[in-house]
Amino acid sequence: VMCEDLNYVRNMTVNIIASMAPLVAMWEHMRQGYDPIEPREDLSVAENLLYMFSGKEPDPMMAKIMDVCLILHAEHTLNASTFSTLVSGSTLATPYSVISGAIGTLSGPLHGGANSRVVDMLKEIGSADKAENWIDNALANKEVIWGMGHREYKVKDPRATILHKLVAELIEDRGSSLNSAFETAMRVEEICVDRLGHKGVYANVDFYSGILYAEMGIPADQFTALFAVARSAGWLAHWREQISNNRIYRPTQIYTGVEDREYVQLAERG
Repeated sequence: VMCEDLNYVRNMTVNIIASMAPLVAMWEHMRQGYDPIEPREDLSVAENLLYMFSGKEPDPMMAKIMDVCLILHAEHTLNASTFSTLVSGSTLATPYSVISGAIGTLSGPLHGGANSRVVDMLKEIGSADKAENWIDNALANKEVIWGMGHREYKVKDPRATILHKLVAELIEDRGSSLNSAFETAMRVEEICVDRLGHKGVYANVDFYSGILYAEMGIPADQFTALFAVARSAGWLAHWREQISNNRIYRPTQIYTGVEDREYVQLAERG
């Protein structure tokens, strides 16, 4: 079994992580009608991402922000996609299959994709002075406030705190292009904490990341792909840990249906 070969495991881990960012950036450039841009050996992963997305020399500040975003999204314990990784990995599936399963899980809107919905939400709200009425209406209609709340955190997500600071630093350095979205986001966060803080609902990692990605020129439908680029390191770390002392996952369940059900012939069924 190849998964028992340590050299295979190490090489596949490195190859997949190294391939994720170029694949995403190349695809984006190709769908815009351009030839794909090859990565440069003199650039970091974050710098290459920006370079391959735009075809331009990466901006140092944006590269630093991208690097922080990748680090913050690289690992976050046993979330849904990581659990998928462990289940797939425990069958000794290939790492490509394991990553495919994780990406499929990440594609669900309750796991990945919330940051693009935050950007859409902020555009729909329009401005900070309209946020309170919008939030109150959304809560009254039991709608989702994207980027707010987390299954584990009952305080502000520490990753959101870092990203919040990065947006503020970017505005201070570059001027007011982000001011409106940032002011609206901060007002939404303030109102949500006031309305929902007692329930442990605070900003999560998705709340400010989309603002940063949009400013980098990353299309909204690529935000989740960037999540996968970063999280591939965490997925494969968990995969390696799983197969180092492997036992196949086989959760049990509690059946609550009808007992002693009799088989009914097809011709006799209503």
